[in-house]
Amino acid sequence: MAPNARISLAQYPARLPPFLLILLLSLSSSSVSGHDYSDALRKSILFFEGQRSGPLPPDQRIRWRRDSALRDGAAAGVDLTGGYYDAGDNIKFGFPMAFTATLLSWSVIDFGRNMGPELKNAVKAVKWATDYLLKATAVPGVVFVQVGDPISDHSCWERPEDMDTLRTVYRIDRDHPGSDVAGETAAALAAASIVFRSRDPGYSRLLLDRAVEVFEFADTHRGAYSNSLRSGVCPFYCDNNGYQDELLWGAAWLHKASRRREYREYIVNNEVVLRAGETINEFGWDNKHAGINVLISKEVLMGKADDLRSFQNNADGFICSILPGISHAQVQYSPGGLIFKAGGSNMQHVTSLSFLLLAYSNYLSHSNHIVPCDGRSASPVLLKQLAKHQVDYILGDNPMRMSYMVGYGERYPRRIHHRGSSLPSVQAHPAHIGCKAGSLYYLTQNPNPNILVGAVVGGPNSSDSFPDSRPYFQESEPTTYINAPLVGLLAFFSAHS
Repeated sequence: MAPNARISLAQYPARLPPFLLILLLSLSSSSVSGHDYSDALRKSILFFEGQRSGPLPPDQRIRWRRDSALRDGAAAGVDLTGGYYDAGDNIKFGFPMAFTATLLSWSVIDFGRNMGPELKNAVKAVKWATDYLLKATAVPGVVFVQVGDPISDHSCWERPEDMDTLRTVYRIDRDHPGSDVAGETAAALAAASIVFRSRDPGYSRLLLDRAVEVFEFADTHRGAYSNSLRSGVCPFYCDNNGYQDELLWGAAWLHKASRRREYREYIVNNEVVLRAGETINEFGWDNKHAGINVLISKEVLMGKADDLRSFQNNADGFICSILPGISHAQVQYSPGGLIFKAGGSNMQHVTSLSFLLLAYSNYLSHSNHIVPCDGRSASPVLLKQLAKHQVDYILGDNPMRMSYMVGYGERYPRRIHHRGSSLPSVQAHPAHIGCKAGSLYYLTQNPNPNILVGAVVGGPNSSDSFPDSRPYFQESEPTTYINAPLVGLLAFFSAHS
């Protein structure tokens, strides 16, 4: 079947979810979506400015934010100002921040040509993260992986501008390894070096050279950072999946960025040892397996790396494992058609897996390839439509008839679990608001006074219901790693809708 052929319903089980029938029928229609993907793209990138830590630049567009955490790193004798707060708290967690930078960079690499005037803002969002990651890796043999004591921070409801909680600095080194967070940091720096290769060659070389150093450190001193740092990172961003996938992920991005044979040989020699074929339907800040296989498959599909064919087989397996109607038991679909995986902040799975669907569909299209799934087949157009369905669900095509992106559409979450958004701005309330004084704003039923435009929350439960309440943090909290892959998705659909 050709990549753009229509999909036959006879290929799939008779008892399909209603949303899948609509999805498949839409492949044969010429209907035009009513969503403004360009507007959603602009807002999804703007969100990152609301998550900035450190001194804010003159062109800061989210004006209710102010400078914060200006002494980060001082306790350790280093400058660790800048970077992003990961979610609705005031901690800078290096593991998810590095993953955010990698996915933002991948969004620019694959879909930057579709971003129009927002490309410059997407590149700025990447650089805000990588400037911080360069600071965090400036001491040889050390990676500073977190700023802020999570217990202290989570016991308070404070604006970042008022922060008086412990700004403890956490690090990994030769005696306290963290191959997972170091491998992801190397991947982020390498991916970003591609983004800046033609825009700023000097900065690009700095990023790539640092990525090489950090990867060597990660590979030489192996271990999981949660074993080294324990309560400092757990249960918040524990490495539950092992560090092996981050080593392959880092090597894959270093190979893509540098074209050095040593990284290709590393991938080939360590594919089995580092378990590339495991948990192939997982992709997120803790598990890179599906991403590794999709990323490496591009070269295979282009006919440039037949010795890496097993990665394409794994990528095909990933696609089959998440197709509705035949998906793996770990991947469910809500009645409204949203990808759903057990655990909190489900939208992180929705956007990350959808990004891979879209990226892989493009690689398949260029090679005239389809995915065989146990007697059935999935074409690039089907994968794009499934990804688009997820994006449209986020933007309002769902049983709640609401957008899960703050500031997009007429109805969206108003009580998100986010300190800066829920407390009065410094401009509106110049006086300090203390640790426990903020609880009044946390518990109120009033909408948040500051609109964190572009923030995508954790989303509805498996039955498509959503509480819009701050205490329900798994549903109402936004994160940077929800938005990062969504940037690429929205860029593509803004140009192809």
